[in-house]
Amino acid sequence: MKKATPEQIALKREEIIDACEQLYQTMSFREITLKEIGTITSFSRPTIYNYFETKEEIFLALFTREYDRWNVQLDAILNEHEHLNKEQLADLIAKSLAERAQLLKLLAMNNYDMEANSRQELLTVFKQSYGGSMQRVKMLLEKFCPDMTDIDVQNFIYTFFPFMFGIYPYTSVTEKQSTAMNEAGINYVYHTVYELTFGCLIRLLGK
Repeated sequence: MKKATPEQIALKREEIIDACEQLYQTMSFREITLKEIGTITSFSRPTIYNYFETKEEIFLALFTREYDRWNVQLDAILNEHEHLNKEQLADLIAKSLAERAQLLKLLAMNNYDMEANSRQELLTVFKQSYGGSMQRVKMLLEKFCPDMTDIDVQNFIYTFFPFMFGIYPYTSVTEKQSTAMNEAGINYVYHTVYELTFGCLIRLLGK
């Protein structure tokens, strides 16, 4: 049998990730299985094991791709503007995250289990993409907020990135959750991803 080229392997991996992404639009992590993924790809479940050893690895690859997509947006902000005030910078970053609902949904998952059940080399690739986002945000702050000290930038990074883990649950509420909040007597004001993110960024930037 002819050995697959790296390009062919990459295309097959992408097909599996695409299938996982499609299922994740309507199903939860718990509901999605390798069998389910196999039903909407050209692969059987045993064949999928040639590319990913666990379901968590597929989700980690999807997670990596989402960070890569956000990195493209952050690069655009960095390269397409010479000057931005803090409000403009907060606006553009908030808009970029508002377009990355799937990234925010993945952030709200149990990342410990996902990472624990993935091979080291795949986890390293993921951390490179994640770290790339942190580095790009740092570069945005250094370029557009020159008044911020190194400590200010570090504090921003280690406040904003943990904050991102909670955006999805606070902005994407199911009818069941909303009903429970009402029955519990909690007068919760719902915000969009943009509103929540912009408000946090403005406070962190000291606007």
